[in-house]
Amino acid sequence: MQRVYEWLRQPLGLVAVGIGVLVIFSAAVYGISLTQRTPEQPIQFPHYRHVAMGVQCLYCHPGALRGPSPGLPTQTKCWGCHQQMAITKTSVLLQPLVKAVENNEPIVWVPVAQVPDFVHYNHRPHIAAGLNCEECHGDFSEVTIYENPQLINMGWCLDCHKLKSKDDPELRAKLIDCGTCHY
Repeated sequence: MQRVYEWLRQPLGLVAVGIGVLVIFSAAVYGISLTQRTPEQPIQFPHYRHVAMGVQCLYCHPGALRGPSPGLPTQTKCWGCHQQMAITKTSVLLQPLVKAVENNEPIVWVPVAQVPDFVHYNHRPHIAAGLNCEECHGDFSEVTIYENPQLINMGWCLDCHKLKSKDDPELRAKLIDCGTCHY
């Protein structure tokens, strides 16, 4: 063991330790960056186009009104409108939808806005409180591929809970209680 310590005191030993620390740090940064990337979706869904046509968030994500998960649209939901549009059959971007409908296969969307397993987030009370989807998810009028517009974490949520309940101490106590989200 004494030999190891002596070796580490040498310039070459310090360089080796420095490189080791750098490799570990780089691996950690790379791992974290993987969790922040927008996953590739089966269809490059242009949210801005649907917003411009007046399609409401809850039309494609009706689960947000009824429960914890907003849900992701099925090919049947998409096909309800797209079967009436001539561009659907010719658009390269829509071929995965056409194929899913023809083969009666689901569109396997990759969830983007997720919370850790120890957090129980429910969309329903947020909608019942009158919050707009944009308050958490951002403005979709210019979004082609959905990305998390901000880092949604406990501090961010608590800041909003405190702001929304600043004039109601009873509501504030409920909204900042740990058991509200961690149960």
